Amino acid sequence: MQCRGSQDPALKTDETPGDALYSLAQEFRAKGDDVAYRETLRFIVARYPSSRRAVTAKLELESDAGAAPAASR
Repeated sequence: MQCRGSQDPALKTDETPGDALYSLAQEFRAKGDDVAYRETLRFIVARYPSSRRAVTAKLELESDAGAAPAASR
């Protein structure tokens, strides 16, 4: 029988799939591949909606969407 973990998710040291994908998205962004960056963030939101990285991914997507029209001027 296993004990239920009471550790705060923000303090976890294990990397989750959402964490790994978020790191990958950041690598894409650093290399200038904005399409892959946004697609990876969308995948995190769709596939791992309850992960801690889904919230961050949503915020980044919304921020990018708001900045897109200003960038095209």
